[in-house]
Amino acid sequence: MSGRLLYLLLLLSIGNNLIAQTQQMITVPEGTYTVGDKHSIVNPFRKVHLPAFEIAVTEVTNRQFSAFVAATGYITDAEKRHSSMVFEPGLEEFRWINDSTASWRFPNGVSRGGINDKMDHPVTAISYSDVTAYCQWAGYRLPTLDEWEVASRANATTRYWWGNNRDLIGEYANIWHGRDHLQADSSDGYMYTAPVASFKPNPWGLYDMYGNVFEFCSGHTKHDKPGSTMIHARGGSWWCSKNSCNFFNSVDIGGQNLHASFSNQGFRVAR
Repeated sequence: MSGRLLYLLLLLSIGNNLIAQTQQMITVPEGTYTVGDKHSIVNPFRKVHLPAFEIAVTEVTNRQFSAFVAATGYITDAEKRHSSMVFEPGLEEFRWINDSTASWRFPNGVSRGGINDKMDHPVTAISYSDVTAYCQWAGYRLPTLDEWEVASRANATTRYWWGNNRDLIGEYANIWHGRDHLQADSSDGYMYTAPVASFKPNPWGLYDMYGNVFEFCSGHTKHDKPGSTMIHARGGSWWCSKNSCNFFNSVDIGGQNLHASFSNQGFRVAR
């Protein structure tokens, strides 16, 4: 390989890394914060003390993840395992399709289209392992369960940062507004993911803390068994409705397998 080609490849790698590094962050100051809920078994009401940290204003996009793949040649779990869970209207509640063609490039399977016109949408169909690899390359980490919650609450002590009335959720989150999932719902403009920052931010300027995609977090709950490989995600997604899932809030914590990939899961970074 010629020196010129090596130089060009180096420039390309640096350029791709800069795409990832353009992630806008806010700083959450050190302090003692309220988390949890007195009615939650998994996430009980308590006080936590956190050092200062930074968290991304938006979820990681297809464009940013594409830069990572271009620089590293990384192959995701869904691509290696030929297994990712996708959704299409008409399925009964909590039913998904295992699609061997689905990956981050085709998050709902090849037959349902790719991401060429969705580069500003959050990356999906990725596993916790894939997210960890991205963070190591880009110089970030995942927020912890408590950090994510503190950031989502923006100093509130209620289930949502505006209070306990979920009726305002449509102003702040891309969720499923249909009564069930038998018919397509695009009433908020999107059936699947929306471009990041399409809805109003919380008071700290963070977008899509609720809805759009479930966001991976690091850490465990007190109900995880010792040595558990269970991982967790928070905030709900475009699939979640008031009648199904209903995790678009600051309290609930979801869990799943380390290598599982779904078309409603993504992440935001912290450091």
